[in-house]
Amino acid sequence: AAALCCRAAVAAGMTQHFIPPTNFGLVEEDLYRSGQPNELNFPFLEKLRLRTVLFLAPDEPSDQLNNFVVDHDIQFIHLRQKELAAGQGSVVSENVVLKALQVILDPSAYPLLVCCGLGRHYTGTVIGCLRKLQRWNLTSIFEEYRRYAGSKVRFLNEQFIEFFDTDLVNLASVEKRPSWI
Repeated sequence: AAALCCRAAVAAGMTQHFIPPTNFGLVEEDLYRSGQPNELNFPFLEKLRLRTVLFLAPDEPSDQLNNFVVDHDIQFIHLRQKELAAGQGSVVSENVVLKALQVILDPSAYPLLVCCGLGRHYTGTVIGCLRKLQRWNLTSIFEEYRRYAGSKVRFLNEQFIEFFDTDLVNLASVEKRPSWI
């Protein structure tokens, strides 16, 4: 009977696929990372009940993503990589990382998705700096960065993470912060 019910649902077009965005991953409870979501990913994202999307990229987000966040009353924060757009290379700026970490350390923004074009470099660098703030060892931080970057690992991003000064993160300004920090 269950198989017949499933066949009837498929025939009626009632099945819905939940496809996560490229390079999707759980960072901490209610904190996610990925590449820029597209229409195929929106049913999956609806299940997360996101409150905030933190977009790290030099380019504007897609119209579909803009419409999705507006339609679902999701706060959208775009930390533009002006330095990248101006031809400064591919490393995220310290200023952008610090701003991103202030958003990430604010539990009122959760559930939160941190994303960029493919979820590799900008997102990976910010999450790597978060891991350093959490006092992960560099080997573990780089392993996680490389897992998402795949064959496109950028030495300059790893170097940025290694030399990132966590003392620049103003934890005192965060009234209530996540328990994992």
